[in-house]
Amino acid sequence: MNKGLFITGTDTGVGKTLVACGVARLLKKWNIKVGVMKPIATGDRKDTQRLFQAAGIDEDLDIVNPLFFKAPLAPVIAAQAEKREVDLDAVYRAYWFLQKKYDVLVVEGIGGVKVPLGESTYVLDLIQALRLPALVVGRATLGTLNHSLLTLEALEQEKIPILGILLNGGTGKTLAEKTNPEALQDHTPVQVLGRLHFQKALQDPDAAARRMSGEARYEVAARALQRLPLLVKALKRACGVA
Repeated sequence: MNKGLFITGTDTGVGKTLVACGVARLLKKWNIKVGVMKPIATGDRKDTQRLFQAAGIDEDLDIVNPLFFKAPLAPVIAAQAEKREVDLDAVYRAYWFLQKKYDVLVVEGIGGVKVPLGESTYVLDLIQALRLPALVVGRATLGTLNHSLLTLEALEQEKIPILGILLNGGTGKTLAEKTNPEALQDHTPVQVLGRLHFQKALQDPDAAARRMSGEARYEVAARALQRLPLLVKALKRACGVA
């Protein structure tokens, strides 16, 4: 395994970028030379720019995000609209460049693990090719048990190491949110790393930008993650930190 982690999700919009930015800032606070990558993006490059800011690095945008398609659609559909293909070779070249330059890489995926990247290629295959363990971000709200267990099963079938699953979002007040972590743990050997407690400014990055600077936002995210001891332990294991 390479040093670092691939942050994937049980769905789109579950908070992968929030977690990726928080992890990158937390590793930076641990004095780790951390790089970031968003291999594939569609619609816009806001997530990539947030990763840049959180890690505090200066890299060519096309290296950190080698594949960008304008339409806010699944990658293969967005690529077809531009008469292009999802060229994973470009991703691998960028990854190996960054991997040599940084001690640890935080890579953020797109959508969930079964998002198609080609006729018979999925995000799963990308994770496997990069030889990184997966950190799964799932919803804290009702419905997460099904989505989470299916995602974990897909990763396990491909023998991809899983750091754990982190639940995110919601208000923390519903019965489902209060019981989901324990209920999920009852059905999987994968460690449930906890729940990222709801913080309104962090759940809506655009709204947060109006309330606080990016720097302050990433610090808040890093502190929230550092309060989760199981997550901290998993991150240190993935990054080779004693």
